[in-house]
Amino acid sequence: MIRVGSLLGIAAIIAAPLISSDAPTPDWELRTPTMTDGPPAAGHRVRVTAPEYAGTDVHHSLYLPTDWQPGHSYPVIVEYTGNYWPPAGSTGRAEDANLGYGLGGPKGFIWVVMPYIEENRRENAVTWWGDKQATVDYCKVNLPRICAEYGGDSENVFVVGFSRGAIGTSYIGLADDEIAALWRGFMVYDHFDGAKSWSYPESDRAAALARLARLEGRPFLVAGGDLTRTRTQFLDDHLELADFTFLEVPVGEIFTIPEGPIIHPHTDLWMHQPSRFRDQARAWLQTTLDSPTRN
Repeated sequence: MIRVGSLLGIAAIIAAPLISSDAPTPDWELRTPTMTDGPPAAGHRVRVTAPEYAGTDVHHSLYLPTDWQPGHSYPVIVEYTGNYWPPAGSTGRAEDANLGYGLGGPKGFIWVVMPYIEENRRENAVTWWGDKQATVDYCKVNLPRICAEYGGDSENVFVVGFSRGAIGTSYIGLADDEIAALWRGFMVYDHFDGAKSWSYPESDRAAALARLARLEGRPFLVAGGDLTRTRTQFLDDHLELADFTFLEVPVGEIFTIPEGPIIHPHTDLWMHQPSRFRDQARAWLQTTLDSPTRN
């Protein structure tokens, strides 16, 4: 079955340069917790260095929800960040990710931002994939570890991504059968593996379709400021691959003031303000959780 969300045909606002320091900023309803050093605890987001990378700067972030208690079980949102791209305020760093927190909110979900590992295996990559195999292996080792230690429900793990991360949900998250089997559902915002030619290895459509074949019909929310290219030029011909829902998100309708837009439309912050678009994304998440798991 294909669930297609309402395509809201409102034109996206024109991309603008970075906002100056004295420009108005949104009065956010949600504020992503700052990543700190220290032990994991309810309502805190901490930096974690895996044992395999002790003595390096490779790390992931771990957020335990405000209602977290030892011995209880929680669904998990795993996020991959966008590239370092200053015009949109994207740093490419795990500590600056926002999408997963906006989707899950402050309670009810464990939120993990996984790293892309540089080829030197000493630090996180802020642009593209670094060492792809090391990045894939890191997730395959650490996601089960996180679930075991903090009550993550391994049957209800979602992978999400913005920009580079939207491509990465497939390029990394579907890189092989083992990592593909980890996910209950998928959510991307602005970009899609195979929908456009990008400068990364195996970016051709045939390679992307081979990865997407590992979806095996699972729920997939495709959100973006302009889905025309993704839908009509690519996914409309391959809707059998997943249980797709499409959500057009005009960021300019969410973040506006009389003087004009106050945030770049290509942003992972759009769910930090109430909107019908956030309501639809969260409803998709809850519907997926409430539906029977696949065999």
